[in-house]
Amino acid sequence: MSSYNYPKFGAGLWHFANYIDRYAVDGYGPALSTLEQIKLAAQVEDLAYVDVPYPFTPGVSVADVKQALQEVGLKAIGVTPEIYLRKFSRGAFTHPDAAVRAEALALMNEAADVVRELGANYVKVWPGQDGWDYPFQVDHKNLWKLAVDGMRELAGANPDVKFAIEYKPREPRVKMTWDSAAKSLLGIEEIGLDNVGILLDFGHALFAGESPAGSAQLILDRGRLFGMDVNDNLRGWDDDLVVGTVHMTEIFEFFYVLKCNNWDGVWQLDQFPFREDHVEAANLSIRFLKHIYRALDKLDMPALQAAQLEQNPLKAQRIIQNALLTSIEE
Repeated sequence: MSSYNYPKFGAGLWHFANYIDRYAVDGYGPALSTLEQIKLAAQVEDLAYVDVPYPFTPGVSVADVKQALQEVGLKAIGVTPEIYLRKFSRGAFTHPDAAVRAEALALMNEAADVVRELGANYVKVWPGQDGWDYPFQVDHKNLWKLAVDGMRELAGANPDVKFAIEYKPREPRVKMTWDSAAKSLLGIEEIGLDNVGILLDFGHALFAGESPAGSAQLILDRGRLFGMDVNDNLRGWDDDLVVGTVHMTEIFEFFYVLKCNNWDGVWQLDQFPFREDHVEAANLSIRFLKHIYRALDKLDMPALQAAQLEQNPLKAQRIIQNALLTSIEE
């Protein structure tokens, strides 16, 4: 039996759903209800939390979800309102029609109620349709004002609930409004409320051309890291691959920064295994994250910090290799 006291692991419930794309328009598998997704998630070893999209699938109530989670021993870490679907294809906070903006705000207020009912940590705000596609399409001053004012109104109406903005450079819009760590922090500063922070998606930071570790430190220094997602990609797109399959060293650095700052939140998966077995993909991801956790325990942190003071890359790489490449599974 392992002697390690591992962190809690979670996954977005969408990890266990099936989807279509513009090629496989008949989907990569049969549609699954929210309750069926919860049952699949429960098959993953060591999974403790799920992030739940809202609204749930038709016919499923908050009470149903709460009971289903309790029955399988899972907890909700977050609730993600679906403000990125067809209805909001021209924006949620930034839609040109005030009536549609009001509808999006109402949905997010409902999500806050679901957070309270499920005892979750936050509403995850991913305004994927807020942004623009063409030069001259928008008045950038007005677009930014709508984004910031909308978040302020939402968070101000729910001071007891945390709201975690998940930034991303693009997709589905060609350019998203909340597109980087720095811009998100500027917006949060303008909002001026303590219950607004950031959910840092490792893959989004890669896709944005950032250092995920550097972005994490920037956010942590301002006390705004409310949650994080991990996955992987080839840097040219938000591929949402199994974590650690591409950027092993950068994911190690990411968690090193979290450890240095005593961040003890849930290690949360945000992956889309379209063609792979959902449960197996999650199990493999958690297996890798356990390797990372053990490697952090083996890491000679004083030696690494000394090498960093010298800004000596070869010394630093030798030290991290000693930890990362000898982390044998127990």
